[in-house]
Amino acid sequence: MSSVLVYAAPPAMMARRLENAKRLLCSSLSGLRRSNLLHEFRPIRWAATAFCAALMLNAVPEAAAQSAAEKGLQIAKTARAADRGFGNYTAELSMILRNRRGKESRRSLRIKVLEVAGDGNKTVFVFDNPKDVKGTAFLIHGHVNKSDDQWLYLPALKRVKRISSSKRSGSFMGSEFAYEDLTIPEVEKFTYKWLRNEPCGNLTCTVLEMIPTERGSGYSRQIAWHDTKEFRVWKTEYYDRKNDHLKTLTFSGYKKYTGGFWKPENLNMVNHATGKSTDLNWSNYQFNTNLSEKDFTQTSLRRIR
Repeated sequence: MSSVLVYAAPPAMMARRLENAKRLLCSSLSGLRRSNLLHEFRPIRWAATAFCAALMLNAVPEAAAQSAAEKGLQIAKTARAADRGFGNYTAELSMILRNRRGKESRRSLRIKVLEVAGDGNKTVFVFDNPKDVKGTAFLIHGHVNKSDDQWLYLPALKRVKRISSSKRSGSFMGSEFAYEDLTIPEVEKFTYKWLRNEPCGNLTCTVLEMIPTERGSGYSRQIAWHDTKEFRVWKTEYYDRKNDHLKTLTFSGYKKYTGGFWKPENLNMVNHATGKSTDLNWSNYQFNTNLSEKDFTQTSLRRIR
């Protein structure tokens, strides 16, 4: 009787092969999402995102142990992909500035956001009230592989001022948000480390350490909490260049909009060094408006009403 020899790969090798297959599959699906080929099939797009998330978060123990950095990077990519594909949107905001004694001042503003294929979003904030800041506008051209471009229009001076990289850790319009806090955290601008999964309210959150790679950042690191179901961010802790816990940003009031996009209604930034805080309350989201590239130029800032 003849015998057949069967080769069985070592468990560690099998684990690596499984992880490589997962990454290849998820990378291919991520490419489809970025190319907008699935834009008209949003249920499929969201199913693809959820499928990849489940694969990566339930990795076999051998693979999970091999690199917390790789797991952190994959979670960051999944979270970023879940927020792509909306095209453009507008919203209204109320900004509440609160000093350490609890005294409040309020401002109202608008936001416009445009997705750019292969690069970061373009965003413009416009202040409507009170009178002393009315017409002030802040323009961001986000980038994936280089520093964002930012400009501030000051109507009293009728001047567009460029915000240099060295100034982006400064306060945005007297709030507890820095200029750099208002940009989308592109995956390529950080290194990552998965720390743990833990309960967050009624959800389970994955906790990531994010270290900025840009030299001009005012932070040494950030710690972010994303839920493991929809990959919405619920909290971010910011650590200054001395690695002291400087600020905490919390997100609440998430709503799911047409197309499967989740957006928060409330952002609260607390500065632990000064005792001050700023709320950003969002309302009246409108998706797929008639925005175009011409609405996001330095020249357009002067024409905003």
